[in-house]
Amino acid sequence: MTTTLTTPVGTAPKESRRQRRSKAARAGGTLHAGPIAYAILILFSIGSLFPLVWTAIAASRDNNRLAQTPPPFWFGGNLFHNMNVAWNEANLGKAFVNTTIVAGTSAVTVVVLSTVAGFAFAKLRFKGRNILMLMVIGTMMVPPQLSVIPLYMMVAKLNWADQLQAVIFPSLVSAFGVFFMRQYLIQALPDELIEAARVDGASSWRVVWHIVFPAARPAMAVLGMLMFVQSWNDFLWPFLVLTQNGNPTVQVALAGLGRGYTPDQSLIMGGALLGTLPLLLVFAIFGKQIVGGIMQGAVKG
Repeated sequence: MTTTLTTPVGTAPKESRRQRRSKAARAGGTLHAGPIAYAILILFSIGSLFPLVWTAIAASRDNNRLAQTPPPFWFGGNLFHNMNVAWNEANLGKAFVNTTIVAGTSAVTVVVLSTVAGFAFAKLRFKGRNILMLMVIGTMMVPPQLSVIPLYMMVAKLNWADQLQAVIFPSLVSAFGVFFMRQYLIQALPDELIEAARVDGASSWRVVWHIVFPAARPAMAVLGMLMFVQSWNDFLWPFLVLTQNGNPTVQVALAGLGRGYTPDQSLIMGGALLGTLPLLLVFAIFGKQIVGGIMQGAVKG
């Protein structure tokens, strides 16, 4: 004797949580994480924000309080005073202008040149392409400290000491940027789209302007942000070729803060906080567009 199980008319079998999540994802719905995931995200967020919060706390105290044990864990009343002293003592006004020029120029040129070179390595067929790409990747393996002496000799011969072009020109191209854009364009730019433009009579530069740049926009935004932050935080090379009283960048100007037998840590932290605020402002303004561009580029059509 066999027993047949039937489902009553008008009722559906219960779905598991995994099935409901899969259906919501296919329908474009919003997925909600569990409490453990939220707890982990909160811990990571607190750990990421702690250095910035501690910098602000230290900048709001005086040097004597920072030397005590235990250190302060809440804000004091000297924040704006220390920031004002750091601004005037380190000549940060001129340093901000110089760093914006250096970082902005480097970011724009690296993005444009890396996109063009990445397109050539990804989609064009020419003799020696793989060897040239290996040479580009090989330059990434050379420690940057090894290039300091020949670069300094070139700057000295060109009489560029303490001038912004001494910092700008070595950062106009980036092997990482070329490799990054090549890897992105291999997947994001279909060969059929380029062939269709060729059939319509488009030249190589027109293909780059009307097809490559729009397709690479998400990766260009990410690369531009990375290069801007890298140029803004660069210290070794600007410190060697620039002076604090001449044409300093932010990092060179901050290196002169708190000098003396007992360095004033509160002034140093106040200057460091001032040097970090522009990066936070840039990310607050353009971060949503960059993240949205990454997600747009990650979705396959």
